[in-house]
Amino acid sequence: MTTQSSDVPSRSKSLGYSYRRHLGERAIETLLFLMASLSVAITLAIVVMLVKESIVFFEHVSIWDFLTDTQWTPLFDDAHYGILPLVSGTVVSSGVALLVAIPLGTITAIYLSEFAPFSVREIAKPFLELLGGVPTVVYGYFALLFVTPLLQKIIPGLPGFSLLSAGLVMGIMIIPYVSSMAEDAMRAVPMNLREGSYAMGATKFQTAIRVVMPAAFSGIAAAYILGISRAVGETMVVAVAAGMQPNLTWNPTEPAATITAYIVQVSLGDLPHGSVGYQTIFAAGLTLLLLTLAFNIVGHVLRKRYREVY
Repeated sequence: MTTQSSDVPSRSKSLGYSYRRHLGERAIETLLFLMASLSVAITLAIVVMLVKESIVFFEHVSIWDFLTDTQWTPLFDDAHYGILPLVSGTVVSSGVALLVAIPLGTITAIYLSEFAPFSVREIAKPFLELLGGVPTVVYGYFALLFVTPLLQKIIPGLPGFSLLSAGLVMGIMIIPYVSSMAEDAMRAVPMNLREGSYAMGATKFQTAIRVVMPAAFSGIAAAYILGISRAVGETMVVAVAAGMQPNLTWNPTEPAATITAYIVQVSLGDLPHGSVGYQTIFAAGLTLLLLTLAFNIVGHVLRKRYREVY
C-alpha cells in the first residue's frame, strides 16, 4: 500500500510535465503558423493593393493600349501609356546583369566549395558577402563615374547613360547573392557522392561539374531565381546610370528607363494623388510583379525538368 501511495504523486508529476510540454509545443506550433500566415497575408495585401489601384488606372486607359503602345509619356500633354519601353529597359538591364552574375557567381561558388583551401574560404566568403552589403546608390554612382567613362574608351560614342553600364554593375552587385547561395547548396551535397566519383577515376573538376552541381541544382536554381528577382527589382543603379528616358530599345548601349526607375521618378514628383499620371505607378508595379512571377515560374519549371533528368 505504501508503494502504491508513493507512486501517485510521481505519476501526477509526470502527467503535469507532459501536459505542460504539450502546451508548450502547441504554443510554438501556433506561433510559427501565425508567422507563416503573416507572410502570406502581407503578400496578398500587396497584390490586392496593386490590383485595386490598377483597376482605377485601367478605367481611363485601355489594357490594349497599355500593352501595345510603343510610347510611355504619361506626364506629357500628349499622354501615351505604353508599358513596352519600360519593360524593354528592365529586361535588357536585367539580361546584362545576369550575363555577368550567373557565370561569375557559379564559378566562384564552385571554387569556394570544391577547390579553395579552408583558410582561403574563411577569408574570401565574408569579403564576398560584404560586397552585397554596399548600398545600391553607391553602385549607381560607381557605374556612372567609373564604369561608364571606362566603357566610353572601349566603345566610342557610348552615351553618358546606358543600360550596358548599369547592367554590368548590377551584375557585380548580384554576384554575392548567387555565389553564396550556390556555394551553400554545393557544400550540402553528401561527401560520399564525391568519394564515389573519385573512386571511379574522376578528377576534382569532373566531380564538381558532373556530380556536385547536378546534385545541388535545386539550391543553385534558387540562387539563380534570387539573382533574377534582384536584377528585375533593382532601382537606384538604373535610376542613376541608365538614364530615365523611356525608350523602346533592345540595344544595351542606349539610355532607357526601367519600371522601378519610373516608379521612383513619379513617387518623388508633385503629381496629385488620384490622378491618372499618379495611378500609372500602380499599373507599372503590377507589371513588375507579374514579370518577376513569370521569371520565377520559368525557373521552377526548369528546375523540375532538370531534376527529372537526373
